[in-house]
Amino acid sequence: MTGAAVSALPRADITWIADHPPSARAATTDGRVVYAIGDIHGCYTQLVALIEEIVADIARTGEGRSASLIFMGDYVDRGPDSAKVLDALVWMKRQAPFDVAFLRGNHEAMLLQFLERPDRALPWLEHDGIGTLASYGVAAGPEDDCFQLRDRLLDAMPAAHLALLRGLPVRVIRGTYVFVHAGLRPGVALARQSDDDCLWIRDEFLRRDYRFEKIVVHGHSWRSELPEVTDHRIGIDTGVYATGVLTAVRLDGAEIAFVQARLDPDRDAAANRAPSEDGMGS
Repeated sequence: MTGAAVSALPRADITWIADHPPSARAATTDGRVVYAIGDIHGCYTQLVALIEEIVADIARTGEGRSASLIFMGDYVDRGPDSAKVLDALVWMKRQAPFDVAFLRGNHEAMLLQFLERPDRALPWLEHDGIGTLASYGVAAGPEDDCFQLRDRLLDAMPAAHLALLRGLPVRVIRGTYVFVHAGLRPGVALARQSDDDCLWIRDEFLRRDYRFEKIVVHGHSWRSELPEVTDHRIGIDTGVYATGVLTAVRLDGAEIAFVQARLDPDRDAAANRAPSEDGMGS
């Protein structure tokens, strides 16, 4: 995140969607301005552009109020720069002049499983993990078994990355909003939600516009480059690895605005991957 490194990047275009109707529910952010960034998936260029814009927006509109920035998980896999994304998050954790929280996503859960029991994480390794290992300079050859690859990854991964990954919570609360990677199970009280549902749930959550105790802000599932808003949830995953668009939401009480960093995926072919068969990310 140094100035020299940032200046060498291709530039992502910034767009605000600032005229979104306010929340239909009584909503509060406890007097602070809260930003949340959707699934990053190794797309470092868009991440840097979005952080720069959020920092500038805090300076423009903060008026001395406290700010909170929440990252929604899925920092690794699919895009080309998983290791650089984790570098940026470690830097934010150490240097940000405001409150920062990092959620666990299902892709961090799979990476941690690979580090702890690589023989149980072969589907991740074969599907998404090879690219994440490559971002650390670890090339997988046909002669390498999963334990050898795990050991080489641990040798290459900075200790700060591992500490960050191991310390990620599954949800955080700010005022009347709850932030969680995938969603919540309808009919289950917030305090009783399982970690697996918080990381993996999809249809049971998305197909029922259920009124939870708090408004749910989530990532994990996407249909287009636009965020989704209902009375009871805000979805901010916009499939950056396929669309080139990384989205953040700004919440100020009931007021809702979105900011997006857009990089044409044709300019970054490594990040251009089609969505899954059901038209949603994971």
